[in-house]
Amino acid sequence: MSGDDDEGATITPPERYAIGLSFGNSNSSIAHTSTEGKANVIANEEGDRQIPSILSYICGEEFHGTQAKAQLVRNSQNTVAYFRDFLGKDFESIDPTPCHASAHPHKHESTIAFSIHDTQSEEANIITVSEITTRHIRRLASSAADFLGKQVNSAVITVPTNFTDQQNSALDQAAKEAGIEVLQFISEPVAALLAYDARSEARIEDKIVVVADLGGTRSDIAVIASRGGMYSIIATAHDYDFNGSKLDQVLIDHFSKEFMKKHKSDPRENARSLAKLKLEAEATKKALSLSTNASISVESLADGIDFASTINRTRYELLANKTFGGFTRLIEGAIKKAELDVLDINEVILCGGTSHTPKIASNLSTLFPQSTSILSPSTSATAINPSDLAARGAAIQASLIQEFDLEDIAQSAHPMVTVTPHLRCAIGVLLVSENAEKGIFRPVLEAETAAPARRTAIFNSPKEGGDVLVKVCEGTRDIKVSRPTPKPKANGKPAAAAAGESDEDDNDSEEEEEEVREKVWKAGKVLAEAAVKGIKKGGKVEVMVNVGGDLGVLVTAREVGGKGGVRGTLGREGTAENGSAS
Repeated sequence: MSGDDDEGATITPPERYAIGLSFGNSNSSIAHTSTEGKANVIANEEGDRQIPSILSYICGEEFHGTQAKAQLVRNSQNTVAYFRDFLGKDFESIDPTPCHASAHPHKHESTIAFSIHDTQSEEANIITVSEITTRHIRRLASSAADFLGKQVNSAVITVPTNFTDQQNSALDQAAKEAGIEVLQFISEPVAALLAYDARSEARIEDKIVVVADLGGTRSDIAVIASRGGMYSIIATAHDYDFNGSKLDQVLIDHFSKEFMKKHKSDPRENARSLAKLKLEAEATKKALSLSTNASISVESLADGIDFASTINRTRYELLANKTFGGFTRLIEGAIKKAELDVLDINEVILCGGTSHTPKIASNLSTLFPQSTSILSPSTSATAINPSDLAARGAAIQASLIQEFDLEDIAQSAHPMVTVTPHLRCAIGVLLVSENAEKGIFRPVLEAETAAPARRTAIFNSPKEGGDVLVKVCEGTRDIKVSRPTPKPKANGKPAAAAAGESDEDDNDSEEEEEEVREKVWKAGKVLAEAAVKGIKKGGKVEVMVNVGGDLGVLVTAREVGGKGGVRGTLGREGTAENGSAS
C-alpha cells in the first residue's frame, strides 16, 4: 500500500463497552447490564463481588483485593488501603487515621503519596495516590474483561455527594491512565435509587427517599425528592465517626478484654495481633448479620497463644448500641436539614456493607411510620443486596448513555440543563360543591418538583352531581399530634386497677400511651378558581395542572367523559420558587 493510501485511511475507534464501577474507600464493585437489561455485579478472579480497595506488593508482585487485604497482617508497610478520599486533596486536608494499619500517606510535592517497595529493588518508591488509583481501576477493568470476554474501555463511576470538582478531575485522569474513559460521574445515593427504580416491577411515582450509605470508614445520608422519575438531592449529611470500623472496634475491644482475663495480655498493643483481630472482627460482624451466633478463632493471637470465642447477636447489639444510635441520629439530622419530618419519607434505602446489620434496619422501623418502606435484606424480601446497589445503578446508567458521544453526555449533564427551578410549596386542588369547609384539599404537584412538570388528578363529584368549584391552591403540610383517649376510671383509679392489677402495672400502661402523629394537608394561598357546571350524577372531575419552565401554571378542569371544560393560565408571580436544584 502506498504512503498516500496510508494517509487517507481512517482509523476506526474501538467499540465502546461500558461498565458500572462503584469505587469505595473500603470496597469496590463492578457491574454490567445483560442483553435483557438486567444489571449484574461481576465477581473477580477470586469470586469476590465486593473487592477490597487495597493493593499490596511482595518482591515486586502486585496483590489486589482480598489477597492484598490479607497482607495487612504480615506486610502492612507495603499495603495501601483506604486511599480514595485522598484523591484531589492536599495533605493538610486529609484524615490519615484509617491508614494507621497500612502504608502511611505523606506529602509529596503538591499531592499525597505512599513510600512502598513495589519492585524487587531494596529502595522504596514513592507512588502517588493517583497512580495507586490507576492501578486499582486497571485491575477492576481487567476482572470485568475476563468475566465478560470483552475489552472494557469505559465506565460510569459512582462518587460521594461531597466529592469536589477537583477530586472528580483527579479520578477522571486516573481512570484515563488505566485505559478507562469516564462517561459520567453519578452520585452514590442516586445510583442506589436508580437500581431500585429500574426494576421491571417498580412504579415511577412522586416520593421522598432517604438513602443511607453506611460504609466502612464513613457514612453518607442523602434525602432525595423523586418526581416523575427525576431526582433532586435536597439534603445530605456526612459523618466519619459512625461507620463500620466503629462496629469492628466494638468487637475488637470485647474479644481483647476476654483474652486479657485469661492471659493477662492485651493483643491491641501489638500491631500484628491487632491486625489479626481486626480481620476476624470484620468476619464476625458479617456472620452476625446472617445468623444469631458467630465464632472467632485466631491462631497465635498474642505471645504465641491461640484464641477462640463465640458471641451472639443480642450481646453484639448491646455492646454496639451507642454506634447504632449514632446511625439513627445521623439519618434524623439529614431529614431535619431538609426541613422534613419522618412522616414525609416514603422509602428508606440502606446501602453499603454496614447496612447488612439487621439492628440498623430494626431501629429505623421504629423511627419511621409503617407506611414508610425500609428497603434492606432484614426487612424486605425483595430488597437488593446493599453492597451491590451503587454498582448496579452505575451499570444501568452506563447502558443508557454508552451509545452517545462524550460531548453530548457532558452537555446533558451541564448545569444549564440539570439545574432547574423547583416548587417550594405543593400545588393542589380544593373541590367545593356546597361550602369551603366541606372541601377536601388534595396535592397534585408536590413540593420540590422540578419545572416543567404536569400532573393530572381525578376527583369524585357530589353524588347528586351539579356545579363544582375547583380551587387551585398552594398546599402546606402540617403534622397533627393527638393523644389517645385515656381509659375510664373507677373510684378514681384506672379500670385496670379496679380489676385487681397493681399500681405498677397501671403506671406501665399509662406510659405506653404515646402521642399519635399524622400528616395532614391544608389549603393555603388560592392561585386560581374555576367552575365546572352541570356535572352528571355520579360523575367525576379531571383537573390537570401544568407548570412551565418559567413557573407559569396552566390549569384545565373538565368532567370526565364530558365535552368542553375550563382552562386558565396563571403567571409565574403566583407560584413560589425554591431556588434551583440539580
